[in-house]
Order: sequence, then C-alpha cells, then structure tokens
Amino acid sequence: MREVFQQELHEVQDRLVRISELVEVAIKNATTAFRKSDAALAESVIDNDSEIDSLADSLDELAIAILARQAPVARDLRLIVSALRMSTSLERMGDIAEHIAQLARYRFPEKVIPKGMRDTFDEMAELDVKMASLLTKLLRDMEPAVVTQIRELDDKLDALHASVFDMVLDESFKADRTAVVDATLASRYHERFGDHAVSITKKVLYFISGDFSETAHSSSESASE
Repeated sequence: MREVFQQELHEVQDRLVRISELVEVAIKNATTAFRKSDAALAESVIDNDSEIDSLADSLDELAIAILARQAPVARDLRLIVSALRMSTSLERMGDIAEHIAQLARYRFPEKVIPKGMRDTFDEMAELDVKMASLLTKLLRDMEPAVVTQIRELDDKLDALHASVFDMVLDESFKADRTAVVDATLASRYHERFGDHAVSITKKVLYFISGDFSETAHSSSESASE
C-alpha cells in the first residue's frame, strides 16, 4: 500500500508539471497571436484551454481520492493540499492566456495595441512567458532558488503594468476609447498572470517548509481577483 501511495504522490506532481507545460504553451501562443494579429493561432489557444481545465479537474479528483483513501500527514498532506490550490491557479493562468487570445481574435485583422505601446506589451509578454517556463521548472524540481527568479520577473511586470496606466492617462495619449479599453484589459491580464505564478511559488514554499504564513498571504491576493 505504501508503494501505491508514493506512486500516487508522484502522479500528483507529474500532473501539476503537465498542466504547467500546457499553460506555458498557451501564454506563448496567445502573446504571439496578440503581437502578430494571428487569428488562427488565437483560435487554437481558445480551443486548447479546455484541455487545461480538464487536467486541472482530474488532478483535483485524484488529490481528493488520495485524501479519502490514504489520510496523508505531514509533508505528504502538504503536497496534496498545495496541489489542490496550485491547480486552481494554473487553470486561471490558462484562462488568462485564453483572454489574451480572444482580444487578438476580436480585433483581427487590426492589432490590439496602438503602435506607441507595443514595445511595452512585447516586454510584458516576454516576462509572462519566462515566468511560465520557470514555473514549470519549479514544479518539476521544487527548487526554492527558482522562486526568487519568478518574483523578480513579477516585480518588472508590475512596473510595466503601472506604466501602461500612466500612458493611457497622459493628456498626450491619442487613441480611441476601444484602444484604451483593450490596452487596459490586456495589461491587467498580463499582470494577473504574473500574480498567479507568484501565488504558486508561495504554495511551493509551503510544501517545502511547512510555513503556512506564505500561503495565507497569497490567499488574500487570490480573493481580490
């Protein structure tokens, strides 16, 4: 029974990594579709989001079954509890990638963002893709040093998000109402993607250390979404 239990715990981690890999692909394709106004690529992101949702649901079912059958304690229990919460954040990250792709599809064949703001959004996209890649590495290796890298990228993302608001509120900014709304929404999507990545890093630290304070803090962030 113990061997079966350990196999199930490995399966939980493997499924987290698999979902994270799909999220990584989704945000890479969504931001590419957004930048290039690629409707076909945007559509593929939207269509593939159901796979992320399905895998997140199946992971939750597995975790709940393990709790019911095995009554894990200590580190094993932390893994199951953390996995349940991380799968939710990963599913939301997939949804955010879908939202970015939807903006690209809705505005096709036009580009979503005014020319003067595109460099900023390209940089935000690059940061989200890097964070998604690091997150997959973190979930695979459970290496705390990766947490710092993700959080540093998120700080840069937050600064860019603030700069977008500065730009659209500046009196010299010339764009129609639709462009302002699109830029504001897109910037918020990028920023929230990073927030969920940081939230997952806190849950990983909880799993590794057993320090609940990190997880409690991240819960208040999630509630504000």
